[in-house]
Amino acid sequence: MRRDGGPGPDEATVGRIFRTESGRVTAGLIRVFGDIDVAEDAVQDAFATALRRWPADGLPRNPGAWITTTARNRAVDRLRREARGRDLAAEAVRLTAARHDNETDRARVLPDDRLRLIFTCCHPALAVEAQIALTLRLLGGLTTAQVAGSFLVSEPTMAQRLVRAKRKIRVARIPYRVPRDDELPDRLPPVLAVTYLIYNAGADVSDTPLGEDLRREAIRLARLLHRMMPDEPEAAGLLGLVLLTEARQPARHADDGALVLLRDQDRRRWDRPLIDEGHAIVRACQRRGRPGPYQLQAAISAVHTDAEAFETTDWSQIVALYDHLMSLMPTSVVALNRAIAVGEVDGPAAALALVDELDLDGYHPFHAARADLLRRLGRHDGAATEYARAAAATPHDAARAFLLDRRAIR
Repeated sequence: MRRDGGPGPDEATVGRIFRTESGRVTAGLIRVFGDIDVAEDAVQDAFATALRRWPADGLPRNPGAWITTTARNRAVDRLRREARGRDLAAEAVRLTAARHDNETDRARVLPDDRLRLIFTCCHPALAVEAQIALTLRLLGGLTTAQVAGSFLVSEPTMAQRLVRAKRKIRVARIPYRVPRDDELPDRLPPVLAVTYLIYNAGADVSDTPLGEDLRREAIRLARLLHRMMPDEPEAAGLLGLVLLTEARQPARHADDGALVLLRDQDRRRWDRPLIDEGHAIVRACQRRGRPGPYQLQAAISAVHTDAEAFETTDWSQIVALYDHLMSLMPTSVVALNRAIAVGEVDGPAAALALVDELDLDGYHPFHAARADLLRRLGRHDGAATEYARAAAATPHDAARAFLLDRRAIR
């Protein structure tokens, strides 16, 4: 492959390319070799090789094709060394002989590999925590340490959980395929949930390259799911939700990286094409008349993005949508968000009374919401205490700095 001849990429650039490409390459190798460990190890070997070679040799013309070819070669080498892999290796050699730098060929050969992989990772035989961790590791391109950080556990603990989950897939012979049409209704909910969690993991670190990569992958998966099941309203609802949430990302951070509250965001920076697409999806869902949790959350986001200013937001409609959402998903987190909306309609005292009924101690959005309501009521000492609790509970540096800054406001 031709190299660009310029200075080679630094380690951060190589890492970002691998986060972008690793899910696709890993999923494709699992299809070819039928073994998650072989595929994962081969991709990691390719990453290590890139870290050695690209800084000196320059970036390949097509980094994704380079990673695919190198990882396949590493997998073939490993299987050649193992007697059990002789037949697989012979088949892999034949496949590897094809050109891998032709994007059209790759799109045709590997159309749904990542979709197959997410249904495998989210199989009901696995615990929900394992589903999320595997998806983040294999499809999201996160390291084991990063996945561990998402769960607030140690890296060795997460490594063992991942090993057990992959062993369960192997022992239970969980198939690597998209479920049949008659299986999809039961299999879809955890896949939608994990896709949304991947997006939220990216939103939590939205000011970092990793955050952008995770959000992009979640949106891509949501589009695939909607395309595969165009008549499934919750798949459409999830896509609308992530698009409308993503549309607001450009305004979530100031130039210095500080978080910006929704009420203070420059709405001219919102992504209008994403908003238009999301609104069209929400309208199509409303015409179906089969509302579900993702559709209702998308509708709430549509109301927010329809307002020209925070002050002109139709908060009464948002409260009504939260009432409907509570009837389907009566969780404390939904109740918290509903209470915040009530505060915009009936005032902070009414909202605080609702918030104080919730058992969410240690959940940083709960403490942040309570702090904001107390500040609006002029109870500044109590607000400062709650901002400190929220800052102590959040694992994200930007959010912590924002909360501590708010604590100082009187």
